[in-house]
Amino acid sequence: MIAGVLIAGILLISYLTDLRNIKKKRRNELTENVSAKDPLQPVKPVDPETGLVIGPGFNLVKTNCLGCHSSKLITQNRASRTTWKETILWMQKTQNLWDLGENEPIILDYLARYYAPGKVGRRSPLTTIEWYELQE
Repeated sequence: MIAGVLIAGILLISYLTDLRNIKKKRRNELTENVSAKDPLQPVKPVDPETGLVIGPGFNLVKTNCLGCHSSKLITQNRASRTTWKETILWMQKTQNLWDLGENEPIILDYLARYYAPGKVGRRSPLTTIEWYELQE
């Protein structure tokens, strides 16, 4: 009986420790952006509420952009500064976005820095394949 209680206690402690580690890992995943492909890339803190990188211009983007649309519209897209500018002009022309004034260059700097096109695209073409024909 005592052995059973001890084993149950050990299992419970093990379970709670694992649960705590899982929650801690999830919290870290929400607040850090680590590139698995480039371990030398600096870790960028991410706002757990919006999923946006926290950096210069973050508060302006949060204030001016997220009033109309989800932050996922930003995080799922990558664009050059020119394309982000064209997107803002389109939103002003068709979606009633207000004039961003002196905040526009700061917002564009933020978007171009953290949500620019990636340097890695599709995988390289396969070159060392021995092709064969299927026999019918």
